[in-house]
Amino acid sequence: MDSLLAAIEQWIPVDVLIHLTIISLISFIASLVLIPIILIRLPYDYFDISVPRYWMKNHHPILRIFGLIAKNLLGGAFLIAGFIMLFLPGQGILTMLIGLSFVDFPKKRLLEARIIEQPVILRTINAMRQRYKKPPLIL
Repeated sequence: MDSLLAAIEQWIPVDVLIHLTIISLISFIASLVLIPIILIRLPYDYFDISVPRYWMKNHHPILRIFGLIAKNLLGGAFLIAGFIMLFLPGQGILTMLIGLSFVDFPKKRLLEARIIEQPVILRTINAMRQRYKKPPLIL
């Protein structure tokens, strides 16, 4: 074990490893708190592609542009964090799903629906929603 640690220390300084560990722990705890809140607050028909979604529809166009930029940046941060959580502690798949829901790109809703329709993911989310007396997601 000491030889493994010595090999890692050759490539990555100890203080960087300590900072990465702290960031990993913080992101793990944050994901345990924030992801359930987001998934519980979603409308039950959020992933139904037959229901149109409008974001900031009745706001000034300049405010919509800034809002869309901020929303896409936040989604990108969630996607990156989710990808990192695939290798570190955290809810990587769910975090990436949240990130996908923020980012705008063609055929996004179809991709979200394909991810959500996976039985394990849908069961997990609906079980979480049931605990807080929210209706299950419909596809």
